[in-house]
Order: sequence, then C-alpha cells, then structure tokens
Amino acid sequence: MPGADERLRRIEWVTDAALAHLGVEDLLAELLDRVQWLLEVDTVAVLLLDASAEQLVATAAKGIEAEVHQGVRIPLGKGFAGRVAVEKRPVILPQVDHTTVLNPILWEHGIRSLLGVPLLTSGRVMGVLHVGSLGTRQFTDDDARLLEIVADRLASAIQVRQAEVQRTAAGLLQRSLLPARLPAVSGLEMAARYVPAERGRVSGDWYDVFVLPSGGLCVVVGDVVGRGFAAAEEMGRLRSTLRAHAFFSSDPAEALTKLNQQVQHFDRPRMMATAQLAMLEPSFERLHVSSAGHLPPVLAIADGHANLVELPNDPPVGVSSALPRRSTTINVPEGALLCFYTDGLVERRAMSLDVGLKRLCEAVVAGPVESVCTRIMGQLIGDTAPADDVAMLVLRRQHLSDIAPLELVLPAQPWSLKNIRDSMRPWLSAVGARPHAVADLLVAVGEACTNVVEHAYGPEGGIVTVRLELQLRNVIATICDTGRWEPSREQSQGRGTLLMRCCADDVRISRGSAGTTVVIRRHLAEEATQ
Repeated sequence: MPGADERLRRIEWVTDAALAHLGVEDLLAELLDRVQWLLEVDTVAVLLLDASAEQLVATAAKGIEAEVHQGVRIPLGKGFAGRVAVEKRPVILPQVDHTTVLNPILWEHGIRSLLGVPLLTSGRVMGVLHVGSLGTRQFTDDDARLLEIVADRLASAIQVRQAEVQRTAAGLLQRSLLPARLPAVSGLEMAARYVPAERGRVSGDWYDVFVLPSGGLCVVVGDVVGRGFAAAEEMGRLRSTLRAHAFFSSDPAEALTKLNQQVQHFDRPRMMATAQLAMLEPSFERLHVSSAGHLPPVLAIADGHANLVELPNDPPVGVSSALPRRSTTINVPEGALLCFYTDGLVERRAMSLDVGLKRLCEAVVAGPVESVCTRIMGQLIGDTAPADDVAMLVLRRQHLSDIAPLELVLPAQPWSLKNIRDSMRPWLSAVGARPHAVADLLVAVGEACTNVVEHAYGPEGGIVTVRLELQLRNVIATICDTGRWEPSREQSQGRGTLLMRCCADDVRISRGSAGTTVVIRRHLAEEATQ
C-alpha cells in the first residue's frame, strides 16, 4: 500500500482540473476508475438518491456493472447502501451475503467485504459511494477516512455537473412548453414576454393561450412554487392538465377545481402553484376569470385608465379547501387592453408588493401590444436582470373599425369548405355578429363556396377566393372563382341561390368570361353590440 504522502497526492489526482470538461456520465466513469486505482479495490459503485421515490439508484459502477444495467434501486434504510445513506456515516461490512446486503448482485459476483460512505452536500445526502474486495481484505477506519475525503470531492463534482445538466434541461423544458407563437385571432392583438431569472435559474412560470371550441379564447398564467427541473416538470404537467379541463369547460373556476382535485389525488403532497384562468367570450366583450392564489390582471381602457381587476383570490393549486372556487365576469370594451403576468415582474426585495403593482398599473396603457410590452419591461425591469422568472401576456381588443378584412384563397375542393367555416367564425364574432347572424352567413357563404367547388371547374380544378369585410354594420362577403360554369349546371343552382337570399339582406351574382363573383350582404342589427 502507498504511504500517507503518496495517498494524499493520489487524492488530489482523483478530482483534478482535467475532469472539468466532462459530462456527468463520463465524469463518473473516469472517477470510478481513479477511485479503484487509489484504494486498490475490485469494485466501485455510485448510487444517487431519487428523493421523490426515497430510493438510491445505481448510477455508475466498476467491476459490478450489472447493478447499473439492471437498474438496481435500494430503498433508504434498507440493505447496505440504504443504511449508509440513512446513518450518514461510513459502514464497513466484513461479510457479504443475503443476511447483510439487499442486492444479490453483490454476493453473486463474489464480493467478500464492503466499505461504503455517504455522498454529502451541505449535510444533505445525495447518494452513496461504496467499494468492495473479492479477496480476504478487511477494510479499516483509515480506509474509511480516505474514502470519505474522496467522497466529499466526488459529491462536489457530481453536484456541479448535475446542477448544470438540470438547469439546461429545465430551461429547454420550460421553453418547449411555452407557446411557440401566439394564435392569430381576428379582433385581438397579442404579445408576450418571457425572461428567465438572473444567472439562468429556472422556475415554474408559464403562460398559455389557445382558442376554445366555442370560438372564445382561453388565457392561462401560473407559477409553480420552487425552482429547477422539478418545478419546470411540474409546470409542464399542470399546463397540459389545465388545457384539457379548460377545453371541456365554460367556467374557469370549474376547470381550476378539477385541476386541484387531480393534483391532490395524484401529485406530491408538497406541490403548490398559483394559477389564473381567463376565458374570453367569442365576441371578446366579456372575460370570465378565476384566480388560484395569483396576482390579478391589469385592465386598461381606451381613455388611459389602468387598474387591477377586482376579483376574489382562491387558494393556490395543491392547497385543500372546502370553499368553492369563484369566477368573476368583467366587461372588455373596444380598445381595452389586459395584462397577465407572474410575480417576478412586480416583486422586489427592497420594495413592497403594493408599490410594484402600482408601478405596473402606471406602465400599462391601452395601446399597441408590442409597444406596451416594451414599455412595461423598460419601466419595471430596466437594465437589471430579474431575480425571478418573468412571464407576461398582453392582449388588446381591437376597435371594430380596426379589424382587417378576412381574406382566404383556397383550392376549390370539398375539404376547403371546413377551413372557410373555421376561419369565418372568429372573424364574425370579432366584428360583433351574434349567433343568428353568424349562422346565416355561414350558410350563405357556404352555399356560394359549395357551388364553386361542384360546378365552377372541371377535372383540372381551380381556386375559390373569399373576402369578408365590415362596412357600416354590414358584413360584405365576396366569393370569386375563375371558372366557366356550364349553362345546364347553372340552372340547377336555383335552390342554393334561394337559400343564400333567405340568409342575407342582399345577394348579387355576376358572371363573365373571367369567372363568377357572388356578393352577399348581411346587416348586423345595432342591438347586437349591446
């Protein structure tokens, strides 16, 4: 065996700077080789703690690779490794058999003695390092002290690599779950910002926005308590679950109630998150919102006033409560802007929350959404990296006069008819059309487009162009083709034309050598906007 000075030199070599560039797997493989050489042992193994399952997982091994290949897991307090982890001290095992170890791989491979030490960081167990001998060697207290020194350095190296890997993975997961692009919805402008915390720390902040089957819009913003990969992973589960509940519900409070019930039943008891779920009606005139411990949104109206929305704040997700969750309905006038956000935008260590919320209200105006986002981030974040993640979603209801016409150019094929209907519904809602008017226009335009698909072109096919615009409370729909209709087929369209005229205030059809144009006018009654 080498002398004391030589051993100390070898210890320094175990975790020298040359290993700094290695990833977790390569680092463990190299370290185990060096530990085996340093202590002159036959086997080395590292088992890392899976805290959620309260088990040690065989992560790397030398001489007993089967532990890793077979996915060995040792419960805390059970067997040799479990005992080392719970007692947080070295354990020497002079005899290895079924009475002393839980894992049969150890004695089946002929290991006759074991020495194990905990991997500790700040007094917290992160795993176990154990070495074994196939011969008659009996480990001593000096061996244990030496292995403890190695374990301390090994734990530090592993912790650094794990933190880097988890931070990267959490960041990728978090960004993958944020909307890649906001949906394009006629009558609404939307913009968002997401800024990670300083030094790349990751938390469970998220925002989401999607169109509901009703034609309305669902907005979600939330924040999982905690940091790192666990918080980002939990955020992903909550986001997907809440999407499913919101898809089948018209009441935000009901969706949040179901989410909380699911979390209470399936997830970890200590999991907690704030969340806010808002549903805009298809006309965008009213918003239904429910809050689970989350900060209220800000509403800015066209005359320049911006205030926090007054709504009851129910317990966060993950907290048991016998009280029912509540939804609040607010009016959203034309030109009004809504700002949803997480607490990283307004909370500061040296400033009260009330001051942060006041600053936010002062920054929010009912203007173009991208400009508003820039204004808010400039006034509340400025040049200083935030200490917590910031997620913000801003949406603005356009004035009817600002809503652009809907223009579609599609192949004159049967499958295009559904695309036309799906595009018309949100546009008609945005310009204030009520259900009866929407139904009439869907039928009238649908009949005109069906005629194009069936009769305007021959086998070579063609295109159908649809344009909808609002003119003085009248929806003007123009349907064009460039085909040549056969006279016999024109005569068969009497019933379709009659149906269009029944559903509209005026229908005009003009045919020429360049194709056919159908113009449909449907008046939106003034009371439809009340």
